[in-house]
Amino acid sequence: MLRKRLILCLTVSLLLFSFAGINSCGNKHNHSETEDVQGQKYYCPMHPSYTSNKPGSCPICGMDLVKAENKTPALGGEGVYISPERQQLIGVKLTKVSRRNLETLVRASGKVAHDIELYSAIVDYQVAFKSSSEISDQPNSSLISSIERLKHLGLSDAQIKRYSQTSESPSNLIMTNENGGTVWIYAQVYENEANLIKEGQLMEVTTSALPGKKFIGKVSSVGAYMTSETRSLLVRAEVSDPKGLLKPEMFADTVVHVAIGKKVAVPEEAVLDTGTRQLVFVNKGNGMYEPRKVTVGVHAEGYYEIIEGVSPGEEVVTSANFLIDSESRLKSTVK
Repeated sequence: MLRKRLILCLTVSLLLFSFAGINSCGNKHNHSETEDVQGQKYYCPMHPSYTSNKPGSCPICGMDLVKAENKTPALGGEGVYISPERQQLIGVKLTKVSRRNLETLVRASGKVAHDIELYSAIVDYQVAFKSSSEISDQPNSSLISSIERLKHLGLSDAQIKRYSQTSESPSNLIMTNENGGTVWIYAQVYENEANLIKEGQLMEVTTSALPGKKFIGKVSSVGAYMTSETRSLLVRAEVSDPKGLLKPEMFADTVVHVAIGKKVAVPEEAVLDTGTRQLVFVNKGNGMYEPRKVTVGVHAEGYYEIIEGVSPGEEVVTSANFLIDSESRLKSTVK
């Protein structure tokens, strides 16, 4: 009888132990699954700042949330990992940094010259030069004064010399344009672009008074004095107008072609301006993108000159910069 009781107790104990073990394993497994689900994060591809601990839709745009990557490939420097699927979703595009010949266009408002003061100053100079030459080889005070006046009005040394070698009236250039030929165009170029303008550069001129017409000339002089009211320099160009279509004081739009030369450059879309600095995102491979501060130079018709920050051959992002910027948490990754 005692033996039967011992066997029964042992059997019950084994059953209870087995049940407890199974139940314990089950609880442990469920707990692990709960932790895995709770630890998972989901975010909106269009609004990376919005995250959730479960799948669903973005409350801002309605796009399906995407599971965040749990592992990030190692990288020697700072950067952000973008999975291949995410890159395709947000439309990441790349281009190589290269050296290229850059040309920028300086646009300015202008008018056809009708300059009585300059006309008078040129005539006075011609008279003073002739009188000085007849009396002495040395310039007199009247000649020196007339030269300074012409310089103040924006004429170059070459232009002044030209008028000393002829007695021809400059009236058609800066007064009447009665017979057609060549006229002067005055353009007001703002100080931030004035240093780009040089004598001999090509200028294109159009005017709303003559739709469809384009006049071509060259810059003949750049003023030496800044206009305080508009913070601009007066640029003069001699423009061909054989039919005499351009009339004095007619308003015009001017474009000066400025050759910058061969420079390291990136497309303008690659540069992200944060307000305090300019950044590009450099492709480091394996889905990693490094935010890199750059110093930009001239903006040249679709490109930025890069003074420092990236080198030829490196790849930079030209599309989806803002989305990568949001995801990289620039405030914490860029110092």
